Amino acid sequence: MRAIRQHTFGEPWDVLQVEDIATPEPGPGQVRVRTLMSAIHNHDLWTVRGTYGFKPTLPAQAGTEAVGVVDALGDGVEHLTIGQRVATGGTFGVWAEYFVAPAAGLIPVAEGATDEVAAQLVAMPFSALALLDWLELSEGDWIIQNAANGAVGRLLAQLAPSRGINVIGLVRRDAGVEELAAQGIERIVSTESDGWQDRVAELTGGAKIVAGVDSVGGDASNDVLSQLAEDATLVIFGAMGGSTLALNSGSIIFKNLVVKGFWGSRVMGSMAPERRGELLGELLTRVSEGTISLPVEAVYPFDEVQAAAKANFVAGRKGKVMLRP
Repeated sequence: MRAIRQHTFGEPWDVLQVEDIATPEPGPGQVRVRTLMSAIHNHDLWTVRGTYGFKPTLPAQAGTEAVGVVDALGDGVEHLTIGQRVATGGTFGVWAEYFVAPAAGLIPVAEGATDEVAAQLVAMPFSALALLDWLELSEGDWIIQNAANGAVGRLLAQLAPSRGINVIGLVRRDAGVEELAAQGIERIVSTESDGWQDRVAELTGGAKIVAGVDSVGGDASNDVLSQLAEDATLVIFGAMGGSTLALNSGSIIFKNLVVKGFWGSRVMGSMAPERRGELLGELLTRVSEGTISLPVEAVYPFDEVQAAAKANFVAGRKGKVMLRP
């Protein structure tokens, strides 16, 4: 089979390449899946760089989320059938024509869901919903986030209202406000313009902002921190703009702020199966009723993975960049 692999850590457009390797066989409790489509996430490319929390042994495949068709069953697998369409959001090495995954971790995909939606349903939407759950927010609370035009930012803004949570989103370009408004996402503030802090206060009506989500890092971290009320929490979700945080120590000290990290894989891995099932059911309800949308920017064939990786980091991207075998 053909698979996207790397032999060294580095920039994805330098080290990723398509190779012919042996097609894997499923073991007990496993399933082999024929890949239909896969999403590119920032954490996939950080893993390729060797800068993520998970560092694979080289040479390695790449990718973690995909939708595909069950192609072969390992011993003991009874709840799935050959030909059934399934999705996964946490199987490493899915950027290949076939991949093997634990049967228990695969989610059957309804006929009405397109491959474009199914290929990005689990990882980012579930992480966004798990983050809301993890913050233990109350109805009427206000939170603020940067990277509001990113995948998680859009999803958080769409999922929070169903729980009565108010979200302020920060973007770095004025054009980002209109882009999100076109998707029905409001309460967006551009930090490109002077006086953006006044706009935040106007939108909240002076209400306390009890939590902030930083997905950028660098100086952008302090933009979120500066808007938090006393005893609030700043959650570090990602670091698209750099691994170093620029935080005002005075704000942390005098406002008694808490800074915490959130790694979706760890949080979801420690979550009780019953609660995980409840959150998945909530997510599927939001998808079916159209509360959340999952746009796609472009779909690239495996042979153009290097171009796809570059496209993932283009400013103003309106949806996910996808790969197709």
